[in-house]
Amino acid sequence: MNIRDLEYLVAVAELGHFGKAATACFVSQPTLSAQLKKLEEFLGCQLIERGQKKALMTQVGQEVVQHARQLLDQRVMIQSIARDYQDPLAGQLKLGLIPTIAPFLLPVITKPIKKQLTNLTLALYESKTQDLLVELRAGKLDLIVLALPLEDQLDGLTALKSYSEEFYLAVHCEHSLADKKEVKWRDLNEQTLALLGEGHCMRDHAWDACSLAKNLKKSDYAATSLETLRYMIEAGEATTLMPALAKNPGGRKGSQINYIPFAGNPPARDICLVFRKSCHRVDLFERINEIVKASVLGLPLIGP
Repeated sequence: MNIRDLEYLVAVAELGHFGKAATACFVSQPTLSAQLKKLEEFLGCQLIERGQKKALMTQVGQEVVQHARQLLDQRVMIQSIARDYQDPLAGQLKLGLIPTIAPFLLPVITKPIKKQLTNLTLALYESKTQDLLVELRAGKLDLIVLALPLEDQLDGLTALKSYSEEFYLAVHCEHSLADKKEVKWRDLNEQTLALLGEGHCMRDHAWDACSLAKNLKKSDYAATSLETLRYMIEAGEATTLMPALAKNPGGRKGSQINYIPFAGNPPARDICLVFRKSCHRVDLFERINEIVKASVLGLPLIGP
């Protein structure tokens, strides 16, 4: 029994005629008939009821055809996997992003990726940094987008820097700092900063960035998302650091938030593409990194 025999059997089941099945399989009718007879002898049961004008599947033949279709589908999948290996710019890419990047970067990069990599299909996932690293190392994701630094967490992985993203001080429009054109670290002395909850890498990045401010306090409130932080600021209940791409998602109007740049050397985070060193699709990852760089180039205060 071989794959070709199963193709013949499925063709007869679908077309109900030996001659039509032979034509569809690009073989002569005697060849197709002889191979199916051998298949029946191999399996020890009759698969086809042979009439003068029509061929019908027996009950066992119908069950065999059902499994044969599954095997033929799996063959197509195996061939697709092999083609992906030969052409790393094609096939499916399982891409993971952290929540403080995904909703702001994806609208910028998805169209250019689809336009330039026409044979690539994106499967997108959003999760926290540690979860993405676990999924990447387990082979469940191909590529992840993270914010660095991440000390001692990239063993066996490669990180390609895409761009640097500055932080802004986000305050309510009636806050005492709201009218400043830029803020200095001393302006944050004695202030209270709201942060994301535990597990979000931006929580640590934002707090570490503020180490030059004296007696800066953490708010008792820990947000689950940047959008929640934004609502808290608009209600006058919070002050925080906001990454550049997240300042005005979707061109929001009527916001009561002022985003103030930092003077001097502003705090920033490095956005990187991370993948397993053993993965064979490095050419694809480098190509995507170039697309990301080009897509964010020229956006306000996004650096190389």
